[in-house]
Amino acid sequence: MPKERIDWRAVWRLIQPYWVSEEKWRARGLLLTIVALALGMVYLEVLFNTWNREFYNALETKNYKIFTEQLWRFTYLAFIFIAVAIYRIYLTQALQMRWRMWMTKQYMARWLNHQAYYRIEQTHTADNPDQRIAEDLNLLTAGTLSLSLGFLSSVVTLISFIGILWAVSGPISFMLASQEITIPGYMVWFAIAYAGIGSVIVGLVGWPLVSKNYLRQRFEADFRFGLIRVRENAEAVALYRGEAEEGVQLNDRFQRIRDNWWGIMRTTKSLNLVSTFYSQFANIFPFLMAAPRYFSGAITLGGLMQISSAFGQVQGALSWFISAFTDLAEWKASVNRLAGFHTAVDAAQVDIDGVKVETNNVGAILIDRLTLNLPDGQPLTSALTVDIQAGQHILIAGPSGCGKSTLVRAIAGIWPYGSGNIEIPKSWKLLFLPQKSYLPIGTLRAAVAYPAGEKTYTDLAIQHYFDLCKLPHLKQQLDHVDNWSQRLSPGEQQRVAFVRALLTRPDVLFMDEASSALDTETEDFVYQLIVQELPEAAIVSVAHRESVAKYHKMRWQFVADMSVPRVDSDESQRGQYTIQCTKQGKA
Repeated sequence: MPKERIDWRAVWRLIQPYWVSEEKWRARGLLLTIVALALGMVYLEVLFNTWNREFYNALETKNYKIFTEQLWRFTYLAFIFIAVAIYRIYLTQALQMRWRMWMTKQYMARWLNHQAYYRIEQTHTADNPDQRIAEDLNLLTAGTLSLSLGFLSSVVTLISFIGILWAVSGPISFMLASQEITIPGYMVWFAIAYAGIGSVIVGLVGWPLVSKNYLRQRFEADFRFGLIRVRENAEAVALYRGEAEEGVQLNDRFQRIRDNWWGIMRTTKSLNLVSTFYSQFANIFPFLMAAPRYFSGAITLGGLMQISSAFGQVQGALSWFISAFTDLAEWKASVNRLAGFHTAVDAAQVDIDGVKVETNNVGAILIDRLTLNLPDGQPLTSALTVDIQAGQHILIAGPSGCGKSTLVRAIAGIWPYGSGNIEIPKSWKLLFLPQKSYLPIGTLRAAVAYPAGEKTYTDLAIQHYFDLCKLPHLKQQLDHVDNWSQRLSPGEQQRVAFVRALLTRPDVLFMDEASSALDTETEDFVYQLIVQELPEAAIVSVAHRESVAKYHKMRWQFVADMSVPRVDSDESQRGQYTIQCTKQGKA
């Protein structure tokens, strides 16, 4: 749950970077233009206020000449006001999009760099980062510009009209305890009191909207994520006949949206009751207060209308908090979520004092006293000191949950939990094939070339390896755009990953159950192909099938439930290592 107090340091931390970035001069120029237009609109409001007096005095005195002059004056003032208002909105929208685009690029870069996205998912420090980048950044930029420019206009309007209201309203006198009391510029004091009381009441009634809007955005994102999960796993859900359970879970997530929405509705109803009464009564309030002086003849009809107009401007300026409260509550919720996301990314990018992955010039991957832990600090394996040399073929085997895949993640540099050192040759190219191959949405050519660019490999090379990996039916679909992780079967996806490996030609190929979806015959075939096509590459395989052991000359065996963690080198079989697993579980 967010803090309801606004932390202005956190707000400034979110807002400030764009205004000192490489786009600062363009951004500041646009902002100054928008501010100038906003000030111009206030000046036009002052002219309209004067027009009110002249126009209604002409009506009162039946002066047709002044009446027509004021109509023409209103016409050109109105056209100028319309042009200024249109371009103020247009330039504000342009600045908002430029700011959002810049911030989106920065946040996406920070989220993707240093595997921050991966660590955030591991530690669950921020929910729905996609929603925070896509929606909250939009709310932050739009809300900041709207609220700050609205506040500036209110301040300038107040300064411009408070003197006018003071002058035209004049003093009011009344008897109190046989003493005559005179209040100069009394309409100013009434406006301040009216707006002050209204702001306090609105703040007390509407402040719960901040936390409710925070939760609304979270619940909406959770529900949307659940729908996407069903779509992405449509086949598995259908085979399990899991529609009923998925419906229960989705209904439960939507129920949270509904319950929170009813809370928002109740708060908004109370807020609208107060604000609507406040705004409607404000239309008649200045006439009630100025009526005694008008009927006594102290002011003319034009003066009365000018007082009403000036009072409306002052009261409206003082009521900025009331009119902007709903937007302010939503903006505050987005600030809270982005501040939390910012903190989570910062924490994810801090180097954990654990497994150290560095480069060397030795010509081998060196693993020294490597111990793997779970994220909560519980030990997962005993210490391991080994090396991976060019051309070696190593099988990592053992019970599920002992840390085999975690060892591969540690070598990849995305699992810092534990201790020890890993050194990787600076010139070596490593490629990791996970069990579930990742195929981005786009052309098949781009999916095969990933993470390299779409045009990295020639069509001839891709089609050649399609033939070798028994995927000839895909040769004519290189330019076809699709969600390939849904279009292709698991076995086809894994064979596409092998095509990717053959095209990449890494110095070390790590395969983490990368052939688990293949039948034994196809698995044998692709392993023979890898060994044949990458004769100088080191191959490290995590596998449960003993059928692939024949393609490896070394074996790292994970053994569970050993009482004393240590690493043994079995001298009776060269290259046989036993790694004690101190805890079995999901790592």
